[in-house]
Amino acid sequence: MREMEQEKVNGNKEPCAEASSYRCSACHGDEDWGPGHPLRGRSKSRSLSAAPVLASAREFRRTRSLHGPCPVTTFGPKACVLQNPQTIMHIQDPASQRLTWNKSPKSVLVIKKIRDASLLQPFKELCAYLMEENNMVVYVEKKVLEDPALLSDDHFGPVKRKFCTFREDYDDISNQIDLIICLGGDGTLLYASSLFQGSVPPVMAFHLGSLGFLTPFNFENFQSRLKVRVVKEPRGKKVAVPNGISENGVLAAGLDVEVGKQAVQYQVLNEVVIDRGPSSYLSNVDVYLDGHLITTVQGDACPAGVIVSTPTGSTAYAAAAGASMIHPNVPAIMVTPICPHSLSFRPIVVPAGVELKIMLSPEARNTAWVSFDGRKRQEIRHGDSISITTSCYPLPSICVRDPVSDWFESLAQCLHWNVRKKQAHFPEDEEDADAEGGEEQAGS
Repeated sequence: MREMEQEKVNGNKEPCAEASSYRCSACHGDEDWGPGHPLRGRSKSRSLSAAPVLASAREFRRTRSLHGPCPVTTFGPKACVLQNPQTIMHIQDPASQRLTWNKSPKSVLVIKKIRDASLLQPFKELCAYLMEENNMVVYVEKKVLEDPALLSDDHFGPVKRKFCTFREDYDDISNQIDLIICLGGDGTLLYASSLFQGSVPPVMAFHLGSLGFLTPFNFENFQSRLKVRVVKEPRGKKVAVPNGISENGVLAAGLDVEVGKQAVQYQVLNEVVIDRGPSSYLSNVDVYLDGHLITTVQGDACPAGVIVSTPTGSTAYAAAAGASMIHPNVPAIMVTPICPHSLSFRPIVVPAGVELKIMLSPEARNTAWVSFDGRKRQEIRHGDSISITTSCYPLPSICVRDPVSDWFESLAQCLHWNVRKKQAHFPEDEEDADAEGGEEQAGS
């Protein structure tokens, strides 16, 4: 209470400073914004899939609420959430959330599933419609246009020349996109999430894949993401790894140094998976919650380890590992063991406002491996750490009807949740006979 009063006093003394720059209390220093600090954006030399932690980042400071950090309310350059007083425990009621446009969207990113011939015609029709009918600027990944079927299509040539292209991990388009359209399955939505390490523009995802649990299509569903911070010890041998860090302790441009360590940050939509990799030894990692050791995960199988997932990810890998399924609007983080060497180790759900840290146990005989939404897989050794908490940047996806109805419909259609043959009714003659028998017993 004293701390809160002190903040009020400081706020009264410096109203101009407070208005010019906002910083979420649950975020790193790299997630503040104001007139001199854009909400999103990185230099073009940096990866689109891993946001380096800036040198000015402060020590992680938790929010006072266990419900997690207050999410940003702007999505891309032109979309934002309408102000609404309906709140539940200081969290806006998901059913009352609505997006609005400050300006009409002009640039759209179209993400198409690669090597899928069935999507070529919908892709061409959509892009032609956006460009010719709506006069929009369409961005696509360069390798999408390298499809032989598109290269040989002379009729599509005039449209193809109007595309703006980019290459993943090389070009930064995060400040140029107003809307995202995904053609494919859940993988296209996960890929879209990986391209935006800060604020994510509204996403319209069409169910054209084999599962499509995340991709039905109201701007009402804000799916939480995880902010993952990987800190590594310097290594003696110089081996390049995919996230821009060299294992000899020499950092790529833009990465900070914390007591001689190397740090990189990711935004994750579904889950972070830590497993034993190709080793034949038991998986052995320690799990800390807000600095306190809560358990050691020991597992014995090829994928043995632990899954840390968002509610959105609870229907993915976590569900396959035996976890419960959580609605995406529930503020929580799920921890699920993979092949635990204990009959009593069950999945647990913790508040969205906590920070989880995972490290190799001192007794571990081997290293571990970590992946983020199935991407950027890398090795974790003794002394390295993985810190996980709820991100301030959710992914706004478009629903067909509303978040609750869409979710239960997806459970039934995609996962066949509680689907079984119904019990048959009694024949009418048997029902009449039972009724007559009951009347006779009552009369006697």
